Amino acid sequence: MGKSKNDLAWEKIFEKNKILDKILKDGHIEITATKINEFREARLMTKFDHRSQLPKLFADNKLSILPTSRGGYVIGAFETFCDFNTDDIEVSPIEFPTFLESLDYRDITSEATAINCAFVSKILHDFTNENNLLPTVSGRMSSSSFSFGIDSPKGLFTVKVGNSQVEIDGGYEGDNSLNLIEAKNYISDDFLVRQLYYPFKLWSGKIQKQVRPIFLTYSNGVFHLREYAFSNVNHYNSVVLVKHRKYVVQEGTFNIEALSQILDTTKS
Repeated sequence: MGKSKNDLAWEKIFEKNKILDKILKDGHIEITATKINEFREARLMTKFDHRSQLPKLFADNKLSILPTSRGGYVIGAFETFCDFNTDDIEVSPIEFPTFLESLDYRDITSEATAINCAFVSKILHDFTNENNLLPTVSGRMSSSSFSFGIDSPKGLFTVKVGNSQVEIDGGYEGDNSLNLIEAKNYISDDFLVRQLYYPFKLWSGKIQKQVRPIFLTYSNGVFHLREYAFSNVNHYNSVVLVKHRKYVVQEGTFNIEALSQILDTTKS
């Protein structure tokens, strides 16, 4: 298999900035978007939602990259991903509001649509045990400033973040909690903890209510929701699964199958 554009560009960056030597010496290296942009757009070069997307040099040397500011990153031998649990659970049926014409749960092509469907069908209400759930925050925002520890071969490494960009797919506040949702409309083996951790750090520093990070995957008609928590709010790798549930939209009681059965009975 040929090397990707990302692989080739990272090889040149590693060589020019002597990245492996510096990581061997100091355990990490800071790099700017400007230095990455010399070879390929930083936005494309730093987006890895799953371990399998890491460039070869990163995978071979067990390296990861985290954003620390609007134009800065840190590279080191950090564990930034977490495996999804694979235990089987039963699927809960849920009803979809039949009066909606502009939203079709049979045609979910984006993460935003998946979240909207989970909201209007009260999947989110059921999962969070919040009856008064309202959409409050979403989109891109600044992380403000925080720091945290992350596991590395040389012990706990402190990452300082200042005004990095944070993206929240959906934020829903209820009486007792703010639920921050990261959504994917496909299934994978693992996820990038940062996508839950940075929004969690940002909002738990701003509000009094409990902040609950939730990962929603939608695939083959099934909504799979997983709620995570950080047992130590200042430790990136302290992520634990709190609970998970699967939901599937049940057609209204008068569905096609029921209708055809009625027709069959009437004929005979």
